[in-house]
Amino acid sequence: MALDQSFVGRTYPPTEPYEVGREKIREFAEAVGDANPAYTDTEAARALGHPDVIAPPTFVFAITFKAAGQVVADPQLGLDYSRVVHGDQKFAYNRPVRAGDRLTVTSTIETIRTMAGNDILDIRGEVHDQNGEHVVTAWTKLVARAAEEA
Repeated sequence: MALDQSFVGRTYPPTEPYEVGREKIREFAEAVGDANPAYTDTEAARALGHPDVIAPPTFVFAITFKAAGQVVADPQLGLDYSRVVHGDQKFAYNRPVRAGDRLTVTSTIETIRTMAGNDILDIRGEVHDQNGEHVVTAWTKLVARAAEEA
């Protein structure tokens, strides 16, 4: 069953703040195999003009995808998460994520469409820091696969 188009434009409340830690950044950089010293060495980050270590560009995925969970869990939307696959991810940064940031995410449903029986949902996550500064926008595309014919 196709998702309700009236949900396009619906915005969900901001998440609780996520405090970005140096160790989390280091662990993430190691996990993705990025040896950029600005991710692990405060002095290297400062030499580049940052007040502390910065996070790799995809670091913010973890918190924006979790925030998109508010959309997924909305019972009124009726999304069958057991059929969902992650279709795409994009980021547009105003500045890097830094250790010490306390980030919140506000999720908005941008589009809902149906293609070949699959529901495609685009969610925009606006990430702000503790001062209200816009840090990054993340777009997550979820595809709810069509049910198989009996």
